[in-house]
Amino acid sequence: METCSITKYEENAPFLVEIDFDGASEAWRKNKKPKGNGTYVYKCEHICKSGKQCVREALANCDYCKMHKQYAAK
Repeated sequence: METCSITKYEENAPFLVEIDFDGASEAWRKNKKPKGNGTYVYKCEHICKSGKQCVREALANCDYCKMHKQYAAK
């Protein structure tokens, strides 16, 4: 699958600027959960025993959800 990218020459710059918007969007969404209407919240960073990332929302100013907040101190 070919991704969308933009090739642009900057004024007064001798180099080529290539931006991979699809890759950047995928990387940005990796740790977020869609809430609908174009809004997102951060996911809890805890890795469960199954090896998968927790699916709950992270608390404000914390990388973990209410259930896993004890891991924030470690």
